[in-house]
Amino acid sequence: MASVWFPSSNGGLWQPAAAKWYDRRESVFIEFCMEDSKDVQVIFDKSKFTFSCVSGTDDIKHQNTVELFGEIDPKESKHRRTDRSVLCCLRKAEPGKSWPRLTKDKAKCNWLSVDFNNWKDWEDDSDEDLSSFDKFSEMMNSMGGDDLPDLDGADEEHESADSDDEKMPDLE
Repeated sequence: MASVWFPSSNGGLWQPAAAKWYDRRESVFIEFCMEDSKDVQVIFDKSKFTFSCVSGTDDIKHQNTVELFGEIDPKESKHRRTDRSVLCCLRKAEPGKSWPRLTKDKAKCNWLSVDFNNWKDWEDDSDEDLSSFDKFSEMMNSMGGDDLPDLDGADEEHESADSDDEKMPDLE
């Protein structure tokens, strides 16, 4: 599908940035896949957010305005830029409420896809590993390195209930 270009306020042309999203108990994450982005601006509002940047060696202008499925807390929502993408964490106004889609409208956006690598069916999971917004901050601080946290959850920890026993000293 061809990109949709639209005029900007300064006379140039903008195109939507490609993005992937996934839902968690307290936040919704959206990653804009923009290499070498600059002039990144993210504006959070209760029911929408706007992302814009310039990317690549050709200085392509990108802008996305998203009317959200649910409301967010703009003051607690954050973003982080890396060399390869811009990751946004939209803090839900109603934690625990599942978002079946990112957008208010059911219409398909050709620039938006579900991030199945990070998608987790958390509604049936009573032990949410990323339930704390502080964990997002830790993840954001470690971005760019090889030690990114496992966003799918700590499945290995749940496989063996005795895994903690191996770390405890023998008290006898």
